[in-house]
Amino acid sequence: MDIRVKALSVHLLTATGAVLSMLAMLAAVEEKWSLMFLWLVAALFVDGIDGPLARRYDVKRNWPIYDGVLMDLIIDYLTYVFIPAYALFKSGLLPGWTGWLAIIAITYASVIYFADTRMKTKDNSFSGFPACWNMVVLVLFALKPGYWITLGVVLALALAMFFPLKFIHPTRTERWRALSLPMALAWTIFAGWAAWVDFHPQSWAHWGLVATSVYLLAAGIAQQIIPARPVKAA
Repeated sequence: MDIRVKALSVHLLTATGAVLSMLAMLAAVEEKWSLMFLWLVAALFVDGIDGPLARRYDVKRNWPIYDGVLMDLIIDYLTYVFIPAYALFKSGLLPGWTGWLAIIAITYASVIYFADTRMKTKDNSFSGFPACWNMVVLVLFALKPGYWITLGVVLALALAMFFPLKFIHPTRTERWRALSLPMALAWTIFAGWAAWVDFHPQSWAHWGLVATSVYLLAAGIAQQIIPARPVKAA
């Protein structure tokens, strides 16, 4: 297959995220939360594989007509931010003024973060919490920790977007990638299973979600604290 066709195929794969976001939104409007999250997990999977494929087939050179980065950001705002914020509000996890505060904080802070040219670090990690509200809200749906804890988590992470805290990109941050990539894959599996069983409180997936979420949130900050080993000269 011609390399240009492969590059175009990657763009078309990325674009399927828009369809998945619409399916997730339709489920959310009908308050079918488990189905909504299944569509969002599918979108997350697509988002996880299209980046490596885009770099492999050098889409910027081989199919420059489409801006894959812009396409990705549009879809990410829908699937990572807008739809999860809507679900958090409509589900009743945050009642009354707490829900209004949460959705304003999530949507407003996230759009500013997405436009920040400093959001990526030199090692391809994120500077500040990368607005992965789809992952956060799914875990909150699974654990249902109570609205004060839920509100605290939302506001803390919204603030964390603007602090110089490092958060890893599982596929692009080279340091600890041998562990980070399986952790991200495991999180996706746990998330899909938790949604599939309608967030049953006895599901084993909940413990897996907690363990993998803690790693994905803390790994980058740990890397800031723990110095990297110097590379030995050949």
